[in-house]
Amino acid sequence: MPKDIIVNILPVMENAALLTAIIQNAIDGIITIDERGRIESINPAACKLFQHVPEDVIGKNISMLMPPPDSERHDDYLNRYNNTGKPHIIGIGREVKGLRKDGTEFPFRLGVSEVQYSGRKIYTGIIHDLSREKEAEETLREYAMRLEELVEIRTQSLKKTVEALQQAKEEVSLSLEKEKELSQLKSRFVSMASHEFRTPLSAVQLSASLIDKYAQPFDNPNIAKHVAKIKNAVGNLTTILNDFLSLEKLEAGKVEPSFHNFDLVKLSEEITEEMQMVAKQNQNIIYQHTGISSTVKLDPNLLKNCIINLIANAIKYSGENTFIEFNTEINDHHCIVTIKDNGIGIPEADQKHLFEAFFRAHNTGNIPGTGLGLNIIARYTDLMKGKINFKSSVNQGTSFTILFPQNE
Repeated sequence: MPKDIIVNILPVMENAALLTAIIQNAIDGIITIDERGRIESINPAACKLFQHVPEDVIGKNISMLMPPPDSERHDDYLNRYNNTGKPHIIGIGREVKGLRKDGTEFPFRLGVSEVQYSGRKIYTGIIHDLSREKEAEETLREYAMRLEELVEIRTQSLKKTVEALQQAKEEVSLSLEKEKELSQLKSRFVSMASHEFRTPLSAVQLSASLIDKYAQPFDNPNIAKHVAKIKNAVGNLTTILNDFLSLEKLEAGKVEPSFHNFDLVKLSEEITEEMQMVAKQNQNIIYQHTGISSTVKLDPNLLKNCIINLIANAIKYSGENTFIEFNTEINDHHCIVTIKDNGIGIPEADQKHLFEAFFRAHNTGNIPGTGLGLNIIARYTDLMKGKINFKSSVNQGTSFTILFPQNE
């Protein structure tokens, strides 16, 4: 062979080898068929996709790699193109299905081109597997459907919740309206009861005092004893009425402290004298003040109520022949009020509930009381921006201390 011919053939051979290497190593499947639809070549990627070896398919009709109905229609597609020149899928990348050797199908994108080779036409098909894309699409579609279901469920749940909240709102509004009506009714009742009961109680108190006076010439201890019982019962009822009236005013927000300067020592001495008159036999209230100043800025009426309640408790829960210490102190920062007794004390288990309304310690027995006094004291103290503390031991007495800030 002439040397110049060999030189010309070598590049052609190199190009053919390069093309073969590209086809053999392509990640997409490549199949060529003739004008009659018979397979002439198939690369390894296509063999892997269809699960065939080249010997299985070369020389056979391409329809063997197609599921129905494309397998039955392929020859018609090819004949139509050969006769009319109008392709069915040639040159168009479209999604079709392939048929594997095991009978399963898989989706792929097919691109077909016509090639003139050695004076004849062949068709080259590029096959790009879409299995993973379709699986991902299916997964996304399932997620989307599930999400739509969840959204629908949540929407229905939210709708039910909104309806329930609306119903609850209406019920609460109705309940609040009824509570408001009951509160107003309670307020009117407490005010009416306080007024209506005070009149006969005052009459009973006056009559008892007159009986005591008129019975003195007779010097009858039984009369004196029963008159004392009447006076004591009237005092207890009056205290109960006062406690309920004070609580009702607090609950209704009708108590507003009125701060102004007054003489704490003078007020305390008046309270001591007043409470000494209702003390038990040989009970002595010892008052002492500490500090060079005696003027404070508080609400005298609320403070008086607090002190009287605490001293009344000390009298009530202490025995005869005892001392009740009543101390006041004014320093640069605080006004301090302390009432200390040597009475029955408060059980440790009850101390955390002491300032709750209607709570009474378990060791009070038959000693009368409403359980409102300390609750009212704590609330009055809070209105005056003060704090109340206590120390107590059973059978060793109780000490209450109220601190009010000064010069603020």
